[in-house]
Amino acid sequence: MNEAIENRIIWHPSRARIEASALFKFAEKTRTQHGCEPDDYQGLLNWSVSAPEAFYSALWDELDIIGEKGERAVATSDNIRDVRFFPDSRLNYAENMLREPDKRLAIIAHRDDGTRRTITRKELYDKVSSLAQALQAMGVSKGDRVGAIVTHDIEAIIGYLATSSLGAIWSSCSPDFGPASASDRLSQIAPKVLIAVATYQYAGKKIDVLPTIREVCATAKPEQLILISEQRLEAVDGVATHQFDALLQQYSPRKIDFVPMPFNAPLAILYSSGTTGVPKCITHSAGGLLLQHLKELKLQSDIQANERFFYFTTCGWMMWNWQVSALALGATLITYDGNPAYPAQSRLIDLIDAEQIATFGTSAKFIDACNNAGLSPIESHDLSSLRTILSTGSALIPSAFDYIYQKWKNDVHLASISGGTDICACFLGGNPLQAVWRGELQGAMLGMDLDVLDDAAQPLPRPEVPSENGQSGELVCRNAHLSMPVKFWGDDDGSRYHAAYFERFTGLWAHGDFAEKRFSGGYIIHGRSDTTLNPGGVRIGTSEIYRQVETIDAVEEAVTVGQDIHGDQRIVLFVKLKAHEVLTDELRQTIRSRIRSGASPRHVPAKIIAISAIPRTRSGKISEIAVRDTIHGRTVKNLDALMNPEALALYQNIAELKD
Repeated sequence: MNEAIENRIIWHPSRARIEASALFKFAEKTRTQHGCEPDDYQGLLNWSVSAPEAFYSALWDELDIIGEKGERAVATSDNIRDVRFFPDSRLNYAENMLREPDKRLAIIAHRDDGTRRTITRKELYDKVSSLAQALQAMGVSKGDRVGAIVTHDIEAIIGYLATSSLGAIWSSCSPDFGPASASDRLSQIAPKVLIAVATYQYAGKKIDVLPTIREVCATAKPEQLILISEQRLEAVDGVATHQFDALLQQYSPRKIDFVPMPFNAPLAILYSSGTTGVPKCITHSAGGLLLQHLKELKLQSDIQANERFFYFTTCGWMMWNWQVSALALGATLITYDGNPAYPAQSRLIDLIDAEQIATFGTSAKFIDACNNAGLSPIESHDLSSLRTILSTGSALIPSAFDYIYQKWKNDVHLASISGGTDICACFLGGNPLQAVWRGELQGAMLGMDLDVLDDAAQPLPRPEVPSENGQSGELVCRNAHLSMPVKFWGDDDGSRYHAAYFERFTGLWAHGDFAEKRFSGGYIIHGRSDTTLNPGGVRIGTSEIYRQVETIDAVEEAVTVGQDIHGDQRIVLFVKLKAHEVLTDELRQTIRSRIRSGASPRHVPAKIIAISAIPRTRSGKISEIAVRDTIHGRTVKNLDALMNPEALALYQNIAELKD
């Protein structure tokens, strides 16, 4: 982090707010077990880690989980991979989401074209019932996969819950993924049914998704396609096709027979970025996500029944699954699909007042964009409903904290949160009992035994005074946690799963974040420690970019890295051109267009720079880490491992990277 942090408390919750929070009330109920004052978050955290049986049993009860709890909350093991939570339980994720189907609004769905739609909890229940019957008639049952290429809208949530109600497994991509990116993901899981939007709108443009749908149908080979479209198509490339609304009308709503499933039964498959090949299929359990999400939403974020909760996300990001879980709390979801700055940068801020949003979730990039645009909502908006702002995706720099409290609202809980697709949840984030320190995440989430280690696997100390900076190292989790993946789909022997998280430090979960402990008990995340690109908080794999660039005749080879700049990250693509080729503006545009259409707009590099050599390891692999460290002015470790270390000199002090 380039900006020095002024070590100070920037906001403190009032006593009334602390005592009204669900976390405080939970701490009061469990006081005889942990023995701490109910506003002692560190004491509560220590109990959650040291007494998992008592903590998780109390958590199940606090969250009012619908299901059979069983006798055991935790089946322990010396190997954290083998720990099992609620091994005797049975539950259904969708049943918990669809409790109390009444006239209260479940979802208010917005699109960037101005469309606003609503659905009550009863209407949502009925539509899930109809779609579940349709899926069942198509042969979908326990363990089958339903793939989706969908926008963040009502139909996607109906699809997710209908799939879950049957004990089947949901896996979605955003429609802005190109044909290759969507196919790389969905073809691995062989979905029985594909649900997809035929088109979507973004910033006033209508975009056709049929090329992507056709590619996925050809490679993933679903038996049935449900198209969210006003069109009725007989078939798409030989796959029996149904129109979403017409299909639901064929099945009258009835009481849903939710299929009870073991705690660890798969609910959803999410995807890694694809840095070193095709994306890994990260398979998450219904019980793990249900309890983990509700813990974070209710206790850590203090989202309450009947409040309105918004998170800007797409269906290809874990925050979509996370947001949906708030339905179990009785909250109303406010969704938004499209460009968050269309037709103006204030679009989402306008939504806070229009819908009386209490918890507003966004990214550090969005906050920075509002600041750069000179927006001052404290002067232009009411924001009286707003209690909490959640930010994730990338580090929230200290000046962004200043901006929120000076230009948005001076009495709001600003919680920077951090986790990932790997756990579909958070390791670090906020809590309503403690102060917010400028530039910091408040601390570990309940149940998470976190640490920061150096390269020798030794814990790095927490500073003893506020003015002292901590040392940066690898963020690890020492204990089993609810939302550890069940497995990687297709990783039959578990070797890729082990290598991804447990190979670096034996017996510990290594998350791949570069972190620093703070005096306050909080943390700072300095970015990814691996080669995953992370512009605006969206994880992007380098291989997905390379595969598009390799189709361009003028390019011999390329290396792409993320450059940390202005509190965010931008993608930089270095290209080695073939003999006699020149990197003209026209060629740059060709490269960008190929990446945009073949991968997604998010994959498009901010900078494309010609280079005459690319460093490689002795085994012939391109060394992205060496390039990344060089452009940041960091010492490159283990130069002996490079075949051509002299090439790194070409990446030093490049003028184009200084703006």
